Formats: sequence, C-alpha cells, structure tokens
Amino acid sequence: MQIAILIFDGLTALDAIGPYEVLSRLPGAELRFVAKQAGPKRTDSGALAVQADVPIADLPNPEVVLVPGGAGNRPLMRDPEVLEWLRGVHDGSTWTTSVCTGALVLGAARILDGKRATTHWAFLDRLPEFGAEPVTERVVEDGKLITAAGVSAGIDMALHLVARLTDEATARQIQLELEYDPQPPLGRIDWAHMSTLPRVFRGGISLTAPFLARRPRRLTALGR
Repeated sequence: MQIAILIFDGLTALDAIGPYEVLSRLPGAELRFVAKQAGPKRTDSGALAVQADVPIADLPNPEVVLVPGGAGNRPLMRDPEVLEWLRGVHDGSTWTTSVCTGALVLGAARILDGKRATTHWAFLDRLPEFGAEPVTERVVEDGKLITAAGVSAGIDMALHLVARLTDEATARQIQLELEYDPQPPLGRIDWAHMSTLPRVFRGGISLTAPFLARRPRRLTALGR
C-alpha cells in the first residue's frame, strides 16, 4: 500500500512526522515523502529538513495521500500542478487526508465541496470558502476524506486511519508502541480562558473571540 505525504518548504514538522510515525508501523505500508520537486524541504522553524525522494509526477496513484499544514502550504493553494495532482490522486485514492491547514490545500483543489471537515481552530472560518462544513472535532471523517485539527491531531487522525485500513486491534498496538497516552503537563486546554493569554500566536494569529467561538468542543483519541 502506497502512502504519499506531500511536503513543502515551510511545513509544520509534526503535521507530517506524527502521522509518519504511526503509519510507518502499518503492515505492508510503503510511505513516501513527495513534493513538487524532489529534495530537502525546510520546516517552518528552518532548523529541520525533510527529504522528498519522489516528485509528485512520479507517484500518481497512491492509495492514501496526506497533506500537512504550515504557512508554506499557502503557495500550493495557487499551484495548478499540485492541485491537479491532488484531484487525480483523490479520484483513485482509498483515503484522502489532511492535518491542520492541509485542509485548505484540499479545499483549493475542490476536494472539500459538500464535505464536513476540520482544520486548526484558527482557520475553521476559512473552510466555507471551499464549500465545506466546518466541524469542531479533533478528527472528522466524511466518505473517504479524513481531516484533522491542528498539529498534534495528526497522530489521532493516523491512528483512526490505521483502524479503518486494518482493524482497531492493530491501531491499539501501534498506539501502545508509540506510548501515545497524552497527559499535557499544563493540563487540558482551557478554552474558556484562552482570551486571557498573550495575543501573540505563531503565524501572527490573535486569540480573538471569533476564533474561540469555533473552538473544538471535545478531544478524541482511540479507546477514550
């Protein structure tokens, strides 16, 4: 089973690497990092590079495609070659997935039309631009489309995907191998009091009331 993870300069590392760590343990999976052109792609911090070994033109029919987020994916939303590739892959895929603002790229490819979808909470208001219904959940499945909320939600999405591709027992085994048992040292996110936090947020996003009104209402994880 071929799984293509689309990468680009300016991606958020965990968006791609979190799902990779889960899916790389999937029996029979062949994971490939792909990009418009092969070569190293710098993450949004600039301190890490991920190697794309295959250009998208050489991998037209993966069974699973995953689009991560990061500010660097905005140019992809206007790139005809990438959008055409995504549409072609989606036509034949078993599953089409995204993490964080990767959903915006799927939207630009017109893959979200009429679909329920999620993304990072600060960008939920953009989903209707692409004909999608925004959902404040950590992982949203609609047909063969699976979208994940922000960054760390990609791990949840990948475990959900493994359960769909195989069975829940396999997904639970991978969850155990990764010791994925979130216990945030500062506790769960207190959405009700986020407006009291500093208004500086990565990417220049302010923690404003309109975003908080669309905050995720619950976090889901396999077996919880």
